[in-house]
Amino acid sequence: MKEKQSWTFTRSFGITLGDKQDFFRNIMSASKTDLKTGSIRAHLVRMTIPMIWGIAAIISFQLVDTYYVSLLGTQYLAAMSFTFPVTMFVFSIVMGFGIAMSSVVSRLIGEGRTEDVRRVATHGIFLAFVVGCLLATIGFVFRDKIFESMGADEEMRALIHQYMTIWFFGVPFMATPFVGNSAIRASGSTLAPAVIMVSVAVFNAALAPFLVFGLAGFPRLELQGAAIATVLSNALAMVMGLYILKYKKNMLLLASNLHFEFFGDSCKRLIFIAVAAGMTSSIGPLINSFIISILSKFGSEAVAAFGIATRVEAFCFILLMALAVGMGPVIGQNFGARQLGRVDETLRNAIGFSVLYCIVLSALLVLLAERVASVFSQDPTVIYYAKMCFTVVAPSYLFVSLVSGWSSAFNALGKPQLSLISTLIRMVVLTLPAVYIGAHFGGVFGVFVGISLVNIACGLGIHAWSRSILRGFKSKLALEMP
Repeated sequence: MKEKQSWTFTRSFGITLGDKQDFFRNIMSASKTDLKTGSIRAHLVRMTIPMIWGIAAIISFQLVDTYYVSLLGTQYLAAMSFTFPVTMFVFSIVMGFGIAMSSVVSRLIGEGRTEDVRRVATHGIFLAFVVGCLLATIGFVFRDKIFESMGADEEMRALIHQYMTIWFFGVPFMATPFVGNSAIRASGSTLAPAVIMVSVAVFNAALAPFLVFGLAGFPRLELQGAAIATVLSNALAMVMGLYILKYKKNMLLLASNLHFEFFGDSCKRLIFIAVAAGMTSSIGPLINSFIISILSKFGSEAVAAFGIATRVEAFCFILLMALAVGMGPVIGQNFGARQLGRVDETLRNAIGFSVLYCIVLSALLVLLAERVASVFSQDPTVIYYAKMCFTVVAPSYLFVSLVSGWSSAFNALGKPQLSLISTLIRMVVLTLPAVYIGAHFGGVFGVFVGISLVNIACGLGIHAWSRSILRGFKSKLALEMP
């Protein structure tokens, strides 16, 4: 007869006392790269924990900039709020290539194709830098038209350009380390990418106030200073990432043998997933830009409040984003090895945890909404609107987590088109009209109600749809297996 479990942590994760030793051995083994054996929960915890710090570091770039700039005044904060959808759109495209790198490399590892792993990783990083340069050029050329279409007047655009003109210059330096870190994570190692991102985040947080406010003899550059600190930090991340990939992980080809004759094949593998995953990730920022254009009609305070809410929301979702990143290699390696039972177990654990986390998160944000908003602004109107957003929208996070969880799973399985379809339904087909109708009948409050209702309806519907799709997909794959 098994000993009665009494330890809360193991009980909550569904682990028997006999599994505890293996569970912690897998968690503590940072060098363990084989995700096809051992405890699924242990792999998820080990892959997720370092990424919490890593993704927090990425999010902190915008959060730190927002905090420092908010001290300059409401107009500056509103200007930063306008930039957020654009920077997130660019980051979403880059994220698409990161998702593609993780998906392709993890499945190649599962299939035991070591040389193809190095080839795809090397070519993928080169591709990321080129795409970063292209995005930077397009953003710089069309920056005025972009923000004018979002409802920013001439005075506001002048402030926005102070930040974005410099920020666009740094896009290639952001893209390269992000995609490179994805290759490292696909191998089962999350510690090195987390160390890189945390290091540069600390560097950015330390440098930004000197450049924004002109401390210790530095010139007072305000918005330009925040952008310069971000660009320099990303450049540092690129150098660190390439060094680790080459000399610590041996995941890059030698300069004398880059196999560019297979570059087309590498691009085909990556771009197929990257385009769909990038489109999926970029739809949210595009819709947010539409929401901001609607809110701008109700004043800069409403825009600033929405900017606060979206940044806090992103920060609060760090754990779920880390889990989504962490489960990708677990799903990919096991899918590559055709261990479908372990794929299913990974999904159950990840989605189940996401639901519980969002219930707690929503309750805290509703209770602490005014205090959270007051950290970023002392303007009573801004605080009022931000509190309204948290109170109305936060309870729907539970349902958003279902959509996000399934999207991450389909990306890892190499089926990004399914993620794209679910995101298009939620954000384009339903959110656009809901926000427009809500604004017409209920003003700012109506906008937030529209967002919340769509989140709830789509979360339930897409969860049911995705489960049926996965069952059919697994049945078909099982029939094809020898």
